[in-house]
Amino acid sequence: MRVLAYEVRRLRGLRSTWFILGAALLCDAAVAAVLARQLPAGTLSVGAAVRSVTAVVPLLPLPIAALGTGALGALSYGHEVRHPGLAASHVSYGRRLGLLAGKLTVIGLLSALLALATVLLDTLVLRLALAPAVEPGPVFGADAQALAAAGQPLAVFAGLVVLAGWTGLLTTSLVRSAAAGLLILCALPPLLEPGLSLILRQAGRVWPAQVREVLPFQYGLDWVRGADPQGAAAPLDPVLLAGVLTPAALLLVACVLVQARRRAL
Repeated sequence: MRVLAYEVRRLRGLRSTWFILGAALLCDAAVAAVLARQLPAGTLSVGAAVRSVTAVVPLLPLPIAALGTGALGALSYGHEVRHPGLAASHVSYGRRLGLLAGKLTVIGLLSALLALATVLLDTLVLRLALAPAVEPGPVFGADAQALAAAGQPLAVFAGLVVLAGWTGLLTTSLVRSAAAGLLILCALPPLLEPGLSLILRQAGRVWPAQVREVLPFQYGLDWVRGADPQGAAAPLDPVLLAGVLTPAALLLVACVLVQARRRAL
């Protein structure tokens, strides 16, 4: 608990933390407003609502909120490297792993809160910015089926935001540079998503719609190719889950092994 309290105080005391959180929410709201004004006349579809609420900008590596949490994770570790505040970070391997686990816990909780705040704020912006020719439809009509259809991609979005925060932290722990860690995070989606697409095609599967809708890079590729951005409303595929979780697990193992060879965090 002391490690968690220490990490919360450290993040809360950094001006960059509040700047990143505010910038992420402001950019999300601005993108949501622009997307809302560009929606075609007619009834608002669930897919269009999800892309507006999550502020999906085609060909960005990640959603804006995920980029924000990735930057928070990278800066959290980078600041620890520059200004170590715990003697335990220079003592034993076990205590260094405890500090790393504490950072992962705090960044994960903060990322989940940012994802929730993003969805709530962008939902409000979307409702207020809708053009008169666009009918809110079942999305804002408390329709159970529409809410369930929107809930799946929003849950994927929240998981992606948390995963981005953890990845930014872990990549920075490998290279000991916040800037390099953030660049690696931004490079991972363009490197991994085409490979996952190839694996899914060879397995006779497609990107589930609830995943494709919150992946800006994959959605942008489909948009450039003129493919159907809605995809198939298929359940989450085990092949896709394995393709996403395997690199994350390898990254975590690499960080644990690297810590064993260091004398400091």
